[in-house]
Amino acid sequence: MSLNGARILLVLPQLPQDPASGAALEALYQRYNRNTPRIARMSIISAELTKISGNSYVTMKISFTNQLRMIAEQFPRANIHHVLEAIGSDSRVGQKYLRAGLSYGGPCFPRDNRLLAYTARQMGLEAPLAEASDRVNQRTNLDLFEKVQRLVSRGDTVAVLGLTYKPDTYITEESAGLYLAQQLKRHGYQVVVHDYGAKPANAPSLHEFDYLDDPAVLHQRGDIKLAVICCPWPQYRSVKFAPGTKVLTPWKL
Repeated sequence: MSLNGARILLVLPQLPQDPASGAALEALYQRYNRNTPRIARMSIISAELTKISGNSYVTMKISFTNQLRMIAEQFPRANIHHVLEAIGSDSRVGQKYLRAGLSYGGPCFPRDNRLLAYTARQMGLEAPLAEASDRVNQRTNLDLFEKVQRLVSRGDTVAVLGLTYKPDTYITEESAGLYLAQQLKRHGYQVVVHDYGAKPANAPSLHEFDYLDDPAVLHQRGDIKLAVICCPWPQYRSVKFAPGTKVLTPWKL
């Protein structure tokens, strides 16, 4: 659920014998939400299943997109963006979260997807789609690392740009950029990082890297062999790089 402008379903957990609390909570959200979402009343367990299964469904869509991207990359004349635009025009599929890019991350998607699989196991069942989404997500991270390894040599300097899991946040938890930066450093590469939201002061995971305060200096950094844009902050469109720097972005910026 959200207090911003997104139109989503607002799920209110409610005890069976306590409709008054549900009514009070509904009034609170109606007062402070910036939109008018549909409100659904249900039991606490139904609300929790709704929350984790909604996120798990989105992760499945993201992983399908990344799986298709990795397949399309094996065909020289295939354009994954054209393929996804065509698929997304089908009303049964839709354009949302159908965008070629990198893995999903953050505090909610990975956790809730794994929680759905765990819940199924606790009940003696399986959730193979959720488990497959997680495996594809991990493969997507590894695929990016392998691509970078093919473009540079060990010891080279690589700039990882965009360490947050999405634009307009400072959260780096389970992000593609953080994974890449950590793997590069652990395998003997020199790593510099930048993000428009995450800084060492608010994202402790960045303290192990050489942090660039201003990406404008990149056009003067001839030592950087490769720059990888891992989070599609729109500001990266205008960043200039030194003549010898290769630029890799999985996103259609």
